[in-house]
Amino acid sequence: MERVLEQKFTIEYQYNIFFTKGLFSLGNNLFKDFLAKHSNPGFKQKILFVIDAGFMDKHPNLAEQIHNYFMESEDFILSSEPLVIPGGEICKNDCNCLDSIIQAVDQYGIDRHSYIVGIGGGAILDLVGYAAAISHRGIKHIRIPTTVLSQNDSGVGVKNSVNYKGKKNFLGTFTPAKAVFNDYEFLQTLDERSWIAGVSEAIKVALIKDLSFYEWIENNAAKIKERNSAEMEDLIYRCADKHLEHIRNGDPFELGSSRPLDFGHWSAHKLEQMTDFQVLHGEAVSIGIAIDVLYSYLIGNISEKEAIRVVSLLNTLGLPIYHPILDSEEARFILLSGLLDFQEHLGGKLTVVLLEKLGKGKDYHHLDYDLIIQAIDFLKNFCQNQNPVYEAS
Repeated sequence: MERVLEQKFTIEYQYNIFFTKGLFSLGNNLFKDFLAKHSNPGFKQKILFVIDAGFMDKHPNLAEQIHNYFMESEDFILSSEPLVIPGGEICKNDCNCLDSIIQAVDQYGIDRHSYIVGIGGGAILDLVGYAAAISHRGIKHIRIPTTVLSQNDSGVGVKNSVNYKGKKNFLGTFTPAKAVFNDYEFLQTLDERSWIAGVSEAIKVALIKDLSFYEWIENNAAKIKERNSAEMEDLIYRCADKHLEHIRNGDPFELGSSRPLDFGHWSAHKLEQMTDFQVLHGEAVSIGIAIDVLYSYLIGNISEKEAIRVVSLLNTLGLPIYHPILDSEEARFILLSGLLDFQEHLGGKLTVVLLEKLGKGKDYHHLDYDLIIQAIDFLKNFCQNQNPVYEAS
């Protein structure tokens, strides 16, 4: 006799993205008010801060500001001085960085009523979120992104990860943060490459979801490049909103194979590895977008004029559309293997989003290698007839 016990339940997730300036200024109660709203009366909850070392170098008074900000808190206590670890992709490649967070959790008694707060770029936030998710089966975490890319894309999502066995994001979880705090003032110390690199993710989401947003980026490209511009603030807000819209209305935990928000990413992830992560993620995404836009033209979905329009926008913003490493046939073969990595990451079925038209993406399950090479050649020739876009070593 066979028996079946049916089990089904739903877990609701809710988290807000707060936009502010001077998050840890004594007159800004946004962070305190959030914590107070989620406090346990009569119980002092611990907070462990994990901060990107590169960001800390540019904000040497940050630890003191955080200390002073929480000095009179009745419900929360800092567990220790902030844990400062290297930022960038190195922290996701080095298991010692993960171990240091887990060790701090153990040493300072960070429990499931506590918070781990990550401050830094997307890589640090990925790492902190993953460490929080696997410690005690889940410690609450808060994200404070400090780059354009993490404020408008990676920092507002639900994914956390580290790299493993030479594969990007091989280990990871889908664990939403309890909240995300975007402090626009934290962006002001970014170098020029990092300032503009995150714009590629806005172009990505606009190309596949919102033509009017794409046209707005075209019309405001010059102002977006400027520091302290209201246009960059607007771009971050609108891009974050588009990503959140997809998460809540689509497939937030990626149970299927379609990942439209990864437009331009199959080659970007591989290019990062090929350059030993000397290319920033946003720069690699820009090149990946250019390749996939040209491919969309070569299969007849958009016109050559429209393809050049996109490539020209990337070029105008100072984003790379080609990298000299792709000059060799061997490197191009390695890049193409990124499709296999992408297929494995999606669960065995290749699904790549291309442009059906400007402002709308469409899933494809097969790409023609010869057409990809043609797209790469097109971009190489375009660069040779323009001022060099990629100058970083």
